[in-house]
Amino acid sequence: MKIIFILGPTAAGKTERAIQLAQQLKTHIISCDSRQFYTELNIGVARPSKEELAAVPHHFIACRSVRNPYNVFTFQEDALSCIEELSKTFDTLVAVGGSSLYIQALTHGISVLPDPAPELRKALQDKLHNEGVESLRSMLKTLDPDYYARVDLANGVRIQRALEVCITTGTPYSQLINKPLEPRSFQIETEIVSPPREILRQRIDARVRKMMESGLEQEAKDLFPLRNLTALNTVGYKEFFSIWDKQGSTFLLTQTQEEEVIESICLNTWHYAKKQLTWLKKYSSLIQQ
Repeated sequence: MKIIFILGPTAAGKTERAIQLAQQLKTHIISCDSRQFYTELNIGVARPSKEELAAVPHHFIACRSVRNPYNVFTFQEDALSCIEELSKTFDTLVAVGGSSLYIQALTHGISVLPDPAPELRKALQDKLHNEGVESLRSMLKTLDPDYYARVDLANGVRIQRALEVCITTGTPYSQLINKPLEPRSFQIETEIVSPPREILRQRIDARVRKMMESGLEQEAKDLFPLRNLTALNTVGYKEFFSIWDKQGSTFLLTQTQEEEVIESICLNTWHYAKKQLTWLKKYSSLIQQ
């Protein structure tokens, strides 16, 4: 059994390539995108179109609600079960996605970590909300300097999760996630889709404007009541939420504000793409086994 992983930064053309390959191999696609799981998120997460989804059977696309969040550990368990079942029919599968943690969960595994006591989670959430991410950074630096050195220090959710594990287990988060795991039963092959950076930037800008033409603003407006959910802390939505929060939930945008939102989404997507490229370079040897 072999799984071909189509990897690359956002807007590089991974979806098109994965569908092309899956059609050629007459097989199924496993999605490893951490936002395309959710039924409510469509335009802003560049979910494959109805035509694309009809062209090849996809798994883990629009399979649950943002009100019922999906974590990497549950995904790992569900995806491996799905792969085991599909392996009875197919010799090769195609996997695609830009979410590094979810890709790594499938290729090499992620240790299942304990959930904290509800009161601990709430205390950390309140601290993050009231004092900002800086208050959690100092705690993490003390409890797990190794993870502090490599985590995205602007990502309060990840820092909070690491602290939950550190405090619950009494063991640094970095030690637990680096624990050796059992090798996968399937062969891993990778194909990286990554155009030159100047072309990638142009593709990102063009895609954002196409999203706007397709109704991204209305989609974000419909999701505004859910904006505090973790799944909605996502490029393509949070830029709208930021402006509407300041306006007291008044949804009207001036032409200038609309252009500012477009530019912010383009820039934030570009920053995300660069992080993906860094991850691909760093973990290429790991993925290749």
